[in-house]
Amino acid sequence: MDVPRILDAIRSPADLKVLDNEELAILAREIRQEIVATTSVTGGHVASSLGAVDIIVALESLLDMPRDRVVFDVGHQAYAHKLLTGRREAFKTLRTYGGLSGFTKPSESPYDVHPSGHASDSLSIATGLAKARQLKGTDEKVVALIGDASLAGGMAFEALNYMGNEQLPLVVILNDNEMSISRNVGALMKHLGNIRANSHYREAREGLQAAMEQGGPAARGLLGFGKNMKESLKQMVIPHTMIYESLGIVCTAPIDGHNIAELRDVLSLVLEMDGPALVHVVTRKGEGYEPARRDPEAFHGTGPYDIATGRALKKPGRAPSYTEVFGAALADEAANDADVVAITAAMTGGTGLKTFAAEFPSRFVDVGIAEEQAVGMAAGLSSGGKKPVVALYSTFMQRAVDQMIIDVALPEANVVFAFDRAGLVGDDGPTHHGVFDMVYTRMVPNMRALAPSDEAELVHALHTALILEGPVSLRYPRGEAEGAPLPDVPEILEVGKSRTVREGDDVTLLAFGRMVGQARVAAELLSAEGIECRVVDMRWVKPLDEEAIAAAAACRLVVTVEEGVIAGGAGEGVLEVLARQGATTPAVTLGIPDRFIGQGPVSQLFADLGLNAEGIAATVREALR
Repeated sequence: MDVPRILDAIRSPADLKVLDNEELAILAREIRQEIVATTSVTGGHVASSLGAVDIIVALESLLDMPRDRVVFDVGHQAYAHKLLTGRREAFKTLRTYGGLSGFTKPSESPYDVHPSGHASDSLSIATGLAKARQLKGTDEKVVALIGDASLAGGMAFEALNYMGNEQLPLVVILNDNEMSISRNVGALMKHLGNIRANSHYREAREGLQAAMEQGGPAARGLLGFGKNMKESLKQMVIPHTMIYESLGIVCTAPIDGHNIAELRDVLSLVLEMDGPALVHVVTRKGEGYEPARRDPEAFHGTGPYDIATGRALKKPGRAPSYTEVFGAALADEAANDADVVAITAAMTGGTGLKTFAAEFPSRFVDVGIAEEQAVGMAAGLSSGGKKPVVALYSTFMQRAVDQMIIDVALPEANVVFAFDRAGLVGDDGPTHHGVFDMVYTRMVPNMRALAPSDEAELVHALHTALILEGPVSLRYPRGEAEGAPLPDVPEILEVGKSRTVREGDDVTLLAFGRMVGQARVAAELLSAEGIECRVVDMRWVKPLDEEAIAAAAACRLVVTVEEGVIAGGAGEGVLEVLARQGATTPAVTLGIPDRFIGQGPVSQLFADLGLNAEGIAATVREALR
């Protein structure tokens, strides 16, 4: 017979108010068990969510939600929040097609404030909510939960500066776990580490805790004077070097993020303040599940796994991933060229750069969650005579478009952009699909953009990009590559020239990136029906191969196929060329329509969008009627 669990009785955060600290601690353990049981089947962001459970339980036990607002940074750590806000039964559908999002999502629940997915934006959202509270004259609580890595992002610093200057009534909970995806880097991370290690701070904290435990006016007096930073608690107990206090934000001593009683004591005090406060909470990623504790990077975002061992349950792959191919190719290039430098933004493992970092540590740069810094630094490296390669997820590169335009493209700096996770990424959904990079590279003068169709083409593309003068981007998808044999010696691709991979006279399919594979299969399907298709691997998104486009116009139909948004994408570029050439051949563009695409297996999403072989063939049949 199943033993009743507290979690089974929770329908909303209001139910937490009848529980004492001991019962809340039991609930936290049950939530961790539920997270592990579910993600072992669905995959997910395990380590970060496990580490934040106690914070979320303690916080939501004190709030009147959804009137009070909690803003999650990134949102991948919000699984406990989902379980506490009426989504207990649906939790088994986490990150599945048509199921719960792996991030917070307002359309999914009134308890979700904003559709998080990118780091460092929570404080800006929270400042807006706090300002709205001031303007309305209401008294709801506003809380932002942000990790120490996200706090290093430029957007977070801008928000800290504003909230301190305006003395906005909001609480920032700093979840300090020394990790983002890879281990955190940078001066701020060292600063937080020094605070944790400072013996004077620890001694002062113990005295502070004793005073706070007494409660009443004395405890409030210790924390309730946020309007004057010179009166702040930090000035009493540690050297006058705290960055948050200098911005006018009251900052608590570090507290144990896995002690619910301590968390509730501190949070209940700062929630009553009428100015900004930062609660410094120290946690451990993967808390409550030993495999995730041992290897939090592996459990940042994982597929299904065996609960007993933590080992991933992966089907034997027939080919390496695109990320692995890129990482190996870049290491090879660096071995032959001492000027090659790799830059990433807290994504060493995610972008395949672990080998490079190990072999060329002096030429490897991880700037932390700071894409703008990565691109700006690359421009400086180029000016200094180096050949920087900026490796980012396509979706995260969006935050550094201005730097790409002004700092790199305008001076024609020799910078290579490697966009990992380009196209549809599957279970992480709309905040992570990399479907905009072909637009923002096409629109920028001096940029050239490659879309390799398989892993061999990726090796050639990287080699070409490093040889060319000026900025060049290359995009490649998440997951297993096509199984093409890798070249012993990479080729230099001719700029703006495509390659024809199948001949045909009825229809020309102009395909970009991994859509070439789908187009080839579609051509075979149509050939069986007497429709012969030429398939062209366009290779270059910019400049486009205008000769190949002119040749395509000699057929009855031209179809472009891309794994990116249609609006402003490569297909529209082809239409522009056809119009300029005076072609009258009917043309159809296939790609991502003007809407955000949900999560689900990429094969399913391709089918929904008509981007699989069957969908491409159906489009051709319809257009030829």
